[in-house]
Amino acid sequence: MTTNQKPFKRILLTGAAGGLGRILRERIKPWAEIVRLSDISDMGAAQAGEEVVQCDLSDKAAVHALMKDVDVVLHFGGISTENNFEAIMRANIQGTYNIYEAVHQAGVKRVVFASSNHAVGFYKTTDYIDANSPRRPDGMYGISKCFGEDLSRYYYDRFGIETVCLRIGSSFPEPINKRMLVTYFSYDDLVEMLRCCLFTPRVGHTIAFGMSDNPASWWDNRYASHLGYQAKDSSTQFAHKFPDNGDYPEKDDITTIYQGGGFLLTGPQYI
Repeated sequence: MTTNQKPFKRILLTGAAGGLGRILRERIKPWAEIVRLSDISDMGAAQAGEEVVQCDLSDKAAVHALMKDVDVVLHFGGISTENNFEAIMRANIQGTYNIYEAVHQAGVKRVVFASSNHAVGFYKTTDYIDANSPRRPDGMYGISKCFGEDLSRYYYDRFGIETVCLRIGSSFPEPINKRMLVTYFSYDDLVEMLRCCLFTPRVGHTIAFGMSDNPASWWDNRYASHLGYQAKDSSTQFAHKFPDNGDYPEKDDITTIYQGGGFLLTGPQYI
């Protein structure tokens, strides 16, 4: 390999117009000669080293065309908040199936699937869980992520397509509430985790929790240790914004009882 040659010819990033997609758009460019960006929403004009393809993930033919000449996939596309089942089904369930079937048909060997902590959001905040703990989704969005984790497992077991299911915590510039002091996942740590997911020689089918080195944790990443991920950031620097003042939540406050937090107050019955 020459010094100017990049590891991949083409990386596909779905969900490129989303909050994390916009962050990753520039940061993953050193890894590929071409970054193919896809979303149902407008992504603006293609810049140097980019291809922009507007695509509805529920459109099977369009997704299969999207996968042409792709080496690896960062699948961040779909609805990223709670919604009614019909919308979740089209974007997150049908869309993820279309991605994996297109990956299989195109011969792509690795996917990073943006799963979510909401696949396990009905564990209590007093629980400490790992990748082998049974899933406990906290809504239709979480259910769709459980589906994606099972689907990726099937495509690994049957066809050998490797996937890291990354259960993303809260990836924002900084925490906005006390819950996020536990789930905080800095942008730099997200990019480092993705680098580990793409460049570890063998990942098989891995479930990893996406979090920074926060002082409190609900999640044990022991079964993703082979990725070699080491967080550099921590929510500690933001703790002063949420001082402990001795005010305890009400005993029936589900947003502090369960790891899913405010997601437990949303859902189809409220839409």
